[in-house]
Amino acid sequence: QVHLVESGGGSVQDGGSLTLSCAATGYTFSDWCMGWFRQAPGKEREGVAGIDRDGITSYADSVKGRFTISKDNAKNTLYLQMNTLKPEDSARYYCAAVPSGPFCPDAVVGPQGDSAMTYWGKGTLVTISS
Repeated sequence: QVHLVESGGGSVQDGGSLTLSCAATGYTFSDWCMGWFRQAPGKEREGVAGIDRDGITSYADSVKGRFTISKDNAKNTLYLQMNTLKPEDSARYYCAAVPSGPFCPDAVVGPQGDSAMTYWGKGTLVTISS
């Protein structure tokens, strides 16, 4: 059974940094497409970053140059390093997974990217204060 558990959320000030983690179990982590999504109150869920089985990454324009997605196949863990955080980055952040394919990673951050993903964690809350 696929299980994803996010951690690392919290409250930081404008310009600060956080690193989110997603521990994955129940499947061959290295072979799957992984993504980070976020949803702020009153807004739709959006793809933030995706990474495919070969480590190729893709990012939403709003986070390019500030966020870095990575994975450690030995630890079955996905990461999201977030730097220069802004109040508009405040949201619940979700980890998602799906067996990899040619759609990954670009579709993860494209329109309705969440429809490409099958498994989801419960999320971790990130709050940025100005």
